Amino acid sequence: MKDLRHLIPEWVTRGKTIRQLIQELQSFENQDMMVRMSLDDGESHFGISIIGKIDGQCVLINCEHYHRNEWQGFMEEQIPSDA
Repeated sequence: MKDLRHLIPEWVTRGKTIRQLIQELQSFENQDMMVRMSLDDGESHFGISIIGKIDGQCVLINCEHYHRNEWQGFMEEQIPSDA
């Protein structure tokens, strides 16, 4: 990992509470707009598949990787060999 010469601002790493997130989302005029998440400043983004509680934290989860990989293999195993 790169050594940082300049501190990352706290607002970048602190995260948001559920209450803060809901408040921000409610500020959008179009409440039917799809919500996506990005880990690279918006270069790419993915839909939120499910919301879970893991280790006492709310986690937004995208399941595309699993369904493109492990799930495909699982489903192949379900097909009878004589089909």
